[in-house]
Amino acid sequence: MTPAEEEALRADLEKLRQELTTHEAATEQSARPVDLDQPIGRISRVDALQQQQLAKTQRDAARLRLQQVAAALDRLERGDYGECISCGEEIEFRRLKARPESPLCLPCQRRREARS
Repeated sequence: MTPAEEEALRADLEKLRQELTTHEAATEQSARPVDLDQPIGRISRVDALQQQQLAKTQRDAARLRLQQVAAALDRLERGDYGECISCGEEIEFRRLKARPESPLCLPCQRRREARS
């Protein structure tokens, strides 16, 4: 990976970290428990519970991805960013550009998904 590519990916990771942090904060209110004593109809209450669950799921996904971004930034600082944590081969720049937090090369990722 060239120094210019590394800097572009660092900027992508920092931008992604900011976006995820903002998203997590935005979903915090929506993920709070629904007040069952609210004077709303039964269908509206069910809808509110579904929206709450969706917000929780989105918030949890954002938190997980935020952890992956932090790990990728740590690898960048250590100097082993861009190396697959499974096989040690270099991860393609195109893959890192699409998912800069990715710790696995595409073949290893496919093998992991096939086992799941």
